[in-house]
Amino acid sequence: MDNNLIEYNTNWRKVASTIYKKPIDSKIFGTVELDVTELEKYVAQKRKEGVKTTLTYLITLIIGRAIRQTVPQLNTYVKRGKIVQREQVDATVSVLLPGGQMGSVKVENADQLTTAEISQEIGNNIASSRKGNENDTMQSKSFLAKLPWPFRNWFFKIYQTITIHWGISLPGLGLDSNSFGSYIVSNIGTVGLDTGYGSLLPSSNISFVFILGTVNKKPVVVDDEIVIRKVMLLSSTLDHRVVDGSHGGTLFRFIKQIAKNPEILDSKPDPSTAIF
Repeated sequence: MDNNLIEYNTNWRKVASTIYKKPIDSKIFGTVELDVTELEKYVAQKRKEGVKTTLTYLITLIIGRAIRQTVPQLNTYVKRGKIVQREQVDATVSVLLPGGQMGSVKVENADQLTTAEISQEIGNNIASSRKGNENDTMQSKSFLAKLPWPFRNWFFKIYQTITIHWGISLPGLGLDSNSFGSYIVSNIGTVGLDTGYGSLLPSSNISFVFILGTVNKKPVVVDDEIVIRKVMLLSSTLDHRVVDGSHGGTLFRFIKQIAKNPEILDSKPDPSTAIF
């Protein structure tokens, strides 16, 4: 697919970015069941080889590949009433920090990594974050929390106006319109939830949040036979200003395809597969 043939600023996109606020009422929700039997076998094999990976890391990588190969529309955001394409695919992964607090780690160029590479990068970033070495986004959150009310509200409105509504980055002040990357992945199954829907953060320009639920065994029909498989519920919240339900469907189909052949993730993606 030629990226030059993709029209992002269609009449509908222009109208959607006007009639919907960000991200209060422009949400699309979707949920699918994913057979992760082969993925879990793949994780077990990688760990035997010394690669400390998880389903969360793999799904993060697969989503990056999906954006690269099939749905570049998910790598966009609204800037001054227009849909803007990001220059690269960056992922943010939610992590649980000491004391039960939520944090995050960012992975740049997630679409270009292999299983071993993304696992090492996320693992290293999580270890650093849990030692108190938080990324810029988390440090900004800590700074905001220290401000007394109502200064906290005023600062956030200024930040939101400059970075989100105007799309301006001020690195010197720690204000960045791309601080959360292209998408957020969170595994709520680790805290005992079967499924759920993530929030489209008002302080981010992401077009979707991806949620992993718990893994359960259930009977599934495979080749006209009932067998026991491991199934995970996946859900996503999408910003309807920049994408439609069809884009979410394309994403889910790509994930299902790769989940059957996870060995593909051992190799670097073909440069010709990038369509943005």
